[in-house]
Amino acid sequence: MRPTITLLTDFGTADGYVAEIKGVLASTAPDAVVVDLSHDIPPQDIETARLAVARYWRRFPAGTVHVVVVDPGVGSARAALAVSSEGRFLVGPDNGVLSPSLLAGGSRTVSLRVPALAAPTFHGRDVFAPAAASLVGGMSIDTLGAACLDPVIRRTPEARRGDNGSVIGEVIAIDRFGNAISNLIAPRGGSVEISGRVLPIMRTYADTPVGQLVALVGSSGFVEVAQRDGSAARALVIARGTPVVLRPPRA
Repeated sequence: MRPTITLLTDFGTADGYVAEIKGVLASTAPDAVVVDLSHDIPPQDIETARLAVARYWRRFPAGTVHVVVVDPGVGSARAALAVSSEGRFLVGPDNGVLSPSLLAGGSRTVSLRVPALAAPTFHGRDVFAPAAASLVGGMSIDTLGAACLDPVIRRTPEARRGDNGSVIGEVIAIDRFGNAISNLIAPRGGSVEISGRVLPIMRTYADTPVGQLVALVGSSGFVEVAQRDGSAARALVIARGTPVVLRPPRA
């Protein structure tokens, strides 16, 4: 099986930055399959990138190298990292985007050496892509730099207990459909209160009429609020950080 390198960036596709990274990979890892995961992460949005990494990094086979370039601190004192975790590798800036792999037991992290000729504004091309090519070619992670013992780790905010069995959380992401994804888990149903609306938790989007709001448990296990064939974020004027209250089913 051919080795795989994935790319997640906030570059978009209009300016050729992704093409430059792919050019490096084509030259240094010609046998690798390069998979574009997304280049539409909102600019400099580390948290959205972290949540995306959490969704996909384990879905790919062992040996995959994930390159993540959402890097508002490029060229600063922030470290450049390579992580070995659960048989996979991740390469990217030390700003929290790689946190899902860092939190897994047994992960190992090195601080990559930055080549003297690397452009201080484009580590994706000059640091992360060459490191990914080395890893996919079988090079040991330990040869790429010194051990990093205190990488930046970002965590999803924890929900807290409220009155009468309720759980108070918040919106942690808005996806491109306008669905508001919370940090709440609802194994037994119940209802959700958000922006003054109370919504029973349904099984899927189609369980409510077109245009109506619906709460449900999404594919990552978190409660989300959606609008059937519309945008809940726009309809409710909500954003990341908006409070969400989970109320248990009535006895």
